[in-house]
Amino acid sequence: MPNFIQKINRITGALVSLLMGLMVLDVSWQVFTRFIIRKPSPFSEEVAGFFLIWVSILGAAYAFYKKAHLGIDILSSKLKGLKRQILEVIVNLIILGFALFIMVAGGMKLVILAFKLNQISPAVGIPMGYVYSVIPVSGVLIILYSIGFITASIKDKDKAILSHRDKKDELPL
Repeated sequence: MPNFIQKINRITGALVSLLMGLMVLDVSWQVFTRFIIRKPSPFSEEVAGFFLIWVSILGAAYAFYKKAHLGIDILSSKLKGLKRQILEVIVNLIILGFALFIMVAGGMKLVILAFKLNQISPAVGIPMGYVYSVIPVSGVLIILYSIGFITASIKDKDKAILSHRDKKDELPL
């Protein structure tokens, strides 16, 4: 995997960690204001939902790079060598197509529509297009990672990359 893709994934992991930490702080604030002060914060529940959306969808791209998604490997575990590499390329091409057409193209339509309709979040008052923008961003990351996996699989004639793990890319906690 090229170094710039590894750097992008490290940044993605750090961003997911940061957003998760901010979500924990936000939910803690909500609990504090609701049960200690007895005056619930009007915005924290909505903000926590936005953080959850970003953590989930951006985290999905991060997990794809780490090969951490649930997968059925009955066929790939029985294949060896070139046949396994061909299967990996086909699977990554399908994932690339999904990311391109559903996440990037469909996500951009959603973002544009949200801005065009001036869809505003009720409590925070921010345009929902910013919240939805994580979909095409994650789609671009998945496309980038798919291209990296396909390239690595084609270049590496001797062994498959299905068990790709890089210790340097663990979540920075």
